[in-house]
Amino acid sequence: MTMTDMRRRAPATERNREPIAELLRAVLPDRGTVLEIASGTGEHGVHFARAFPGLLWQPSDPDPDALASIRAWRIEAGLPNLTDPVHLDAASERWPIDSAEAIVCINMVHISPWAATAGLMAGAQRVLSPGAPLVLYGPYRRLGVPTAASNEAFDASLRARNPDWGLRQVEDVTAEAEGRGLRFERLFEMPANNLTIVFRRG
Repeated sequence: MTMTDMRRRAPATERNREPIAELLRAVLPDRGTVLEIASGTGEHGVHFARAFPGLLWQPSDPDPDALASIRAWRIEAGLPNLTDPVHLDAASERWPIDSAEAIVCINMVHISPWAATAGLMAGAQRVLSPGAPLVLYGPYRRLGVPTAASNEAFDASLRARNPDWGLRQVEDVTAEAEGRGLRFERLFEMPANNLTIVFRRG
């Protein structure tokens, strides 16, 4: 199998990468390291590293096949600011990264046990400097806001695959973040019934 053959593809990435990049332009710093948690296929990392040449983009994932895909996309892209991916389990108390100027986490919170979200907040508290952003993207529930039928169906399919997965309440995620010294800054409505939530390290 060639390195190119190891590249995975996620159709949703092509649809959401530019709306996410547009939002990131208003949130990310001009310089420094961005740690991407649960980088998946690696397609987002290539797009964002290309969109933000002043930032060092550090992808990560706990899955060996995902790491192979990320590495293959990185080699194919040849971008100087896209680093080799690292093995990182968000739920772990030890991360391979000591510091970052921002953390971006796309579509992890609903496809992982709650321990991963709790670990993400604890890790962000350790790694981010005061004022640095943690950016979450994906489908969420909100108190008092009807959930789209497509998201309800998605939630049911996730829970059928793993009862520890499923759409989370924005309010629960925010409470977990605030318990780790991260303050809620803003929530953005995104295409396809997704949300982006921005927290800042206190």
